[in-house]
Amino acid sequence: MARNGILLSALTFSLSLVAALATFGFTPGEAARKKNDEQEVGMTTQSYTGLWVTADGYIQHRLLPGGRYVEGRGDREQAYEGQYRLVGDHIEYQDDTGFIADGDFRDGILYHAGMVLYRRDS
Repeated sequence: MARNGILLSALTFSLSLVAALATFGFTPGEAARKKNDEQEVGMTTQSYTGLWVTADGYIQHRLLPGGRYVEGRGDREQAYEGQYRLVGDHIEYQDDTGFIADGDFRDGILYHAGMVLYRRDS
């Protein structure tokens, strides 16, 4: 019985989060079509597009032009896919299942969800 309550609470939270994201205009498919906010502060998507990897190479984020990304984990080259949005040096991710995360670029390094990723040539 308690397990059902936990699942219901998690579902309610998830739905609330999706509704909140939609309120701010960050919905699946739509963010990829929007003009990125970073242009307002002089940044360009091209400043960050490309491959970012952890020091051990296990996690790879390929930031594609147009606001899409592909995340690889270990030998799974396409473990997750979704969209990203840049606001200055801040990045917001939403994968195609609706999971969200964010990070920040500082001194040429991407700090994301407790991970540190470095730019690598494709």
